[in-house]
Amino acid sequence: MKIAIMGFGTVGSGAYESARIAGGIEVVKILARHGREGYEFLNSIITPDIDDIAGDPDIELVVESMGGVEPAREYVLKCLRAGKHVVTPNKNLISACYSELMEEAEANGVKLRFTSTVGGGIPWLFNLLRTKRCDEILQVKGIVNGTCNYILDAMYDKGADFGEMLKIAQEIGYAESDPSADIEGTDTLRKTVISTNLAFDAVVKEEDVLCYGIDTIQACDIAYLKSKGLACKLMMKAEKKNGAVEVYVEPTAFSADSLEANVKLNNNMITLTAKYIGTQSFYGQGAGMMPTGQSVIQDVIDIRDNKEQYISKSTKVLKADNSNAIHRYYIRHDRMCEHMEPLVDTYEEKDGIYYCISKPIPVEKMHEMGHHRKERGKEMFFAALDE
Repeated sequence: MKIAIMGFGTVGSGAYESARIAGGIEVVKILARHGREGYEFLNSIITPDIDDIAGDPDIELVVESMGGVEPAREYVLKCLRAGKHVVTPNKNLISACYSELMEEAEANGVKLRFTSTVGGGIPWLFNLLRTKRCDEILQVKGIVNGTCNYILDAMYDKGADFGEMLKIAQEIGYAESDPSADIEGTDTLRKTVISTNLAFDAVVKEEDVLCYGIDTIQACDIAYLKSKGLACKLMMKAEKKNGAVEVYVEPTAFSADSLEANVKLNNNMITLTAKYIGTQSFYGQGAGMMPTGQSVIQDVIDIRDNKEQYISKSTKVLKADNSNAIHRYYIRHDRMCEHMEPLVDTYEEKDGIYYCISKPIPVEKMHEMGHHRKERGKEMFFAALDE
């Protein structure tokens, strides 16, 4: 099978290496502005022009690993309309344009695959869809951002401050120079949208998902939770309830002996619960050159070998509804004001900081409070209690 790769950064080069290892796949064009060090031998097939790929009748499939929404969306649509299959690890693109791209692929009789968008090298979406063929998915949840997990794990083990560990994560390549998508939860949100839509035949959009990251966490939060036998993780959660889907991203405090609390370093762990099979968890590297590149090429091989992927075309779609989601929270606040007191069950005050355990609070209200405090530049952090 002759393929092209659009974008030749970390994942694109990982896809190239994985294709070479797999055999039977020939990369004949690479869309890039310039070559990459160590891959000078590929300079003859590098092009900056999408038409060199979309207009080449010998190319059957295109791997899109450019990242972002535009021009990736434009280029993918052009390839689909040219009758070429597309495989992408681009979570930004699939989260924002899922329906449009799937409809375009179907209209042109080609395949669109994206199992590497969530979990990198973990076969998460593959097994989610496989389980769904003969079962009903009730819930999906998990740790899907390795950067956040690395920071939280190091803070727990070393007692380090957030800013210190973020800097180290940037130095070793786990975090970008602009880490906002990771620490504010946006990366996790996009992976939540993709997982939710596939699990529940949903039409959830990014703006439907409540999201609060770890950018306001401090060492004192980790220390307080640790003293109570708890560890904090940034979690996605989506659950089918009453004909809708509760779906949100937020820090969550787990018992120190739980599976989630013991996901170390930059690993991911994603869990599904189904009606008959029960609970299954998938653990491993959620990103990186070879884990993600290999997952991309697994999709390529499946298309080459005519292996179908079960994605329902049901018209009975579920929508996001968080109005009934309620649970208790750990809250760190700088003062015990009038609007906080009725929400608090117990609290401890140390050096002018209030460490609270709340009564049951609607998730929507907790997120609203958190974002309101952020906008005003006030100190606050919260984590749901896993009970």
